[in-house]
Amino acid sequence: MRLYDYHESGNAYKVRLLLSQLQRPYERVEMDILAGETRTPEFLALNPNGRIPLLTLDDGTQLAESNAILFYLAEGTRFLPDDRLGRARVLQWMFFEQYSHEPYIAVLRFWAFAGLLEANASSIPEKRERGEAALAVMDRHLGQREFFVDDRYTIADIALFAYTHVAEAGGFDLSRYPRVTSWLARVQRQPRYIAITQLE
Repeated sequence: MRLYDYHESGNAYKVRLLLSQLQRPYERVEMDILAGETRTPEFLALNPNGRIPLLTLDDGTQLAESNAILFYLAEGTRFLPDDRLGRARVLQWMFFEQYSHEPYIAVLRFWAFAGLLEANASSIPEKRERGEAALAVMDRHLGQREFFVDDRYTIADIALFAYTHVAEAGGFDLSRYPRVTSWLARVQRQPRYIAITQLE
């Protein structure tokens, strides 16, 4: 398999983390999104949406969207429940991550990283409010459980971990969410865990 990646991307990191924990070999291709490398005709021919991560499967098939890639790779493994309701709950939290979490927490981190906070100053209060709301939902849910679904580590945790554990880079104070910070530590203790900056 070949993973088109960007080392700072939380969405790409999700896939790297799961591949590490599955011990699946792959070729990594770094794509500099800030330099427009995902907008070239060559890359757009692979993924017309012009985004990473993108996974090329062994047969040459392309699969885009980080959470779809997680779901595909986790099929038949301990990272995805076998029962219908458990799988639906995993998807519930992965949809939450993309709709109620990533657009706020990840975006503020990216603006800080790319030096775009001043240019987007008018949008920051709403992004921060909605990001805090997502963290509060997570903190409440973790009140009586160790992980998000079936009290076991799944791709729902991987999806939510990717941008939550670096949320402070976007100005979020994670100390306000003690259950979230405890959960982050549990994820980091999982076998074959790798950090976002660890590329191999």
